[in-house]
Amino acid sequence: MFFGIVGGGVAAAVILVVILFKLCWRVAEPNEALIISGSRHRTEGVADGLGFRVVTGRGTLVTPGVQVVRKLSLDLNEADLDVECVTSQGIPVQVKGVVIFKVGDDQVSIANAARRFLDQQKMMGHRVHNVFAGHLRSIVGGLTVEEMIRDRERLTGETRAASGSEMEKLGLIIDSLQIQEILDPTGYIKNLAAPHAAAVQRDARIAAAAADREATEAEQEAFARKAQATRNSGIQQAGYQAEMDTAAARALQAGPLAQAASRQEVVVQETKVAELEAHRKEQQLQVEVRKPADARAYETRTKAEADRDARISAAEAQARETELKAVAEANRVKIAALAEAEATKARGLASADATRATGQAEAAAAEAKGLAAAAAAQALGLAEAEAIKARAAALAENQEAVVAQQLAENWPEIVRAGAEAFGNVEHMVLLNGAEGMGEMFAKALTMGGTGLGLARQLLSSMNSAGDTPVSAETATPAETAPRRTAGQVIPVQADPDPAS
Repeated sequence: MFFGIVGGGVAAAVILVVILFKLCWRVAEPNEALIISGSRHRTEGVADGLGFRVVTGRGTLVTPGVQVVRKLSLDLNEADLDVECVTSQGIPVQVKGVVIFKVGDDQVSIANAARRFLDQQKMMGHRVHNVFAGHLRSIVGGLTVEEMIRDRERLTGETRAASGSEMEKLGLIIDSLQIQEILDPTGYIKNLAAPHAAAVQRDARIAAAAADREATEAEQEAFARKAQATRNSGIQQAGYQAEMDTAAARALQAGPLAQAASRQEVVVQETKVAELEAHRKEQQLQVEVRKPADARAYETRTKAEADRDARISAAEAQARETELKAVAEANRVKIAALAEAEATKARGLASADATRATGQAEAAAAEAKGLAAAAAAQALGLAEAEAIKARAAALAENQEAVVAQQLAENWPEIVRAGAEAFGNVEHMVLLNGAEGMGEMFAKALTMGGTGLGLARQLLSSMNSAGDTPVSAETATPAETAPRRTAGQVIPVQADPDPAS
């Protein structure tokens, strides 16, 4: 009884110890870390005073009610990246990727991750996405679309390097970073691929056409070989059939051929008999008829051949003579035609040269006449210009002397015109002597329209050239007519018709 009680107490004590041990003993799984807080502990690599202990891959005793044990998962986590970026070309793109990360295996990383994510382990992916999104936008902003497409490793490496320090502070490490897709809402990437797609499509069409051509050639060649084989087979079959038909015909003709052969022997023998008989008669005719006939025929033939040869020789001589005459006449006609052609050609060349020379001479004469006329017109114009210029200069320097010279040069015409005014005067009374004579001549000049008009025209032309004022010599008759005074000679005009 006593032993039973003792044994039961020992068993109960053992069970209690086991229960207490299980309550106090905690074991960390391979994919988790135990974060024990509630007492001051020192963790290697972590500053003093953190107030918690990190246990990984082993068991540890925990004081219930004094210490608290929480688990931090060391499993892989995944964060999807869907970031809208703008490249250095100003082209908006959407980058999609995935980040595989986990809490670091060292004590420092576990401690950092525990302090930041112990109660928010489900938010790790969101936090990591925000970290990578910022760096990804910054890196894409310095790249072109072509660089992003052709060198994704560069984009991945730069993003991973830029995010590494921040991930380390969070106690996380990056196992993998993959850029899965680059979307282009503007169609820039599609347009980049269009030339290459067109080239690939072109090559595919060319390859398909070449393959189709080769297949068609192979089919046609196969058809040709098939037709050739059919033809050869038909030819062989026809040959075999011809041989069979020949053999059948020979078999059918064997009986008639045998009869014909026997009949042929009979005919041959009869023919030989006939030949012998004919030979005998021929020998008889040879002796009695042919020999004499041959002699007479030979004589006649010889004479005919001699006559024929003579006629042939004469005809050949005549033909040769005619041929030589025809050749001579042809040569003469040819030479005459060549001479006439050369003469016609020479006449044409001479006529062309004469026409060309005549044209050139006429052109030269017309050119000389034109040049002479132009030179004469130019010289006349220059002379008239020089005369006008000299007259204008003389009028400008000494108008009276020039007018006097012009009047002196034309004085006979002026006097003749003034004398015509006295043509009808029968009686003239002269008063005041010489003065009256001067007044008479002045009056005569006033009345002589022709001479005075000539002087007026002369002076007017000189005045227009020299632009001089009107003088006494160019005044009108009313201005130059002298006033009547005592002793004036008054001419009395005779009446041409006394009756009137």
